[in-house]
Amino acid sequence: MKRGWKEAAGRLRAWLIAQEKRLVLWANKRHLDRGVKKLLGVWLRTITHAGGAVFTLAASLAAALFAPAPWSAAGWQSLTAVTVSHVPVYIVKRKFRRLRPYQALKEIVTGTKKPLTDPSFPSGHTTAIFAFVIPFLAADARLLPLLLPAGLIVMASVGWSRIYLGLHYPSDVVAGALIGTVTALVVTSVGWMPV
Repeated sequence: MKRGWKEAAGRLRAWLIAQEKRLVLWANKRHLDRGVKKLLGVWLRTITHAGGAVFTLAASLAAALFAPAPWSAAGWQSLTAVTVSHVPVYIVKRKFRRLRPYQALKEIVTGTKKPLTDPSFPSGHTTAIFAFVIPFLAADARLLPLLLPAGLIVMASVGWSRIYLGLHYPSDVVAGALIGTVTALVVTSVGWMPV
């Protein structure tokens, strides 16, 4: 009985990996109208940097130091969430050491001159953007109906850009989104900020 479950789990895992590779290849081939493809490419190659450490940490710190309340508190929480969220990302990347799609699949085009070479799982950019945005969404409940759509577009765009550029698999992005979200929710629920 135990062997049957193990075989079924192995088949399911192989199927999921194959589907994930298909999705990366589909996203990377960019099967769109030429004009749409160009605009989408510019957007995704630009927005992907919003998930980088430089942007998320600098923007969080700027909001913490210079924005009025409640945005200054959100800035401190965002800075904390981005920083803390990268501890599990660092640990998991060192444990799993998964090759990035462009390294594992010869058909992938990165669209960037210097693609990252560290392990793929989980996506640090996706982790950072979720950890960065969520404290700002939680800062003022009255503005949530206005901020939520913009926040979702930015977070989803950064996540999709990582797949589109051949730098991450969907599971890398999902794991990063979960780590960033959980960290941001814990930080905002504690309400931490410096005195």
